[in-house]
Amino acid sequence: MNMQATKEVERRNAQGELMEKKVETVEYRSSAGQGLEKKNVQVVHQVHSTPQNFATSGGVLAGAAAAVANTLQSAKEAISRK
Repeated sequence: MNMQATKEVERRNAQGELMEKKVETVEYRSSAGQGLEKKNVQVVHQVHSTPQNFATSGGVLAGAAAAVANTLQSAKEAISRK
């Protein structure tokens, strides 16, 4: 897939923080046995305004680790009761 940006529009809040970025572009695709297909598309990038960005701060991994720890503890308790 080859994409080339043709137009970008940014939307900001009152504090000047980026909220959303829209990019109008052309997408080119080719499938086996088919010719090149050209399609106008719009891609919207939304910025999350949460104080903690879980994707980069390790929040997702910390939550997953806690869930695994709870599961292991439950398994240990279940085994020890037998």
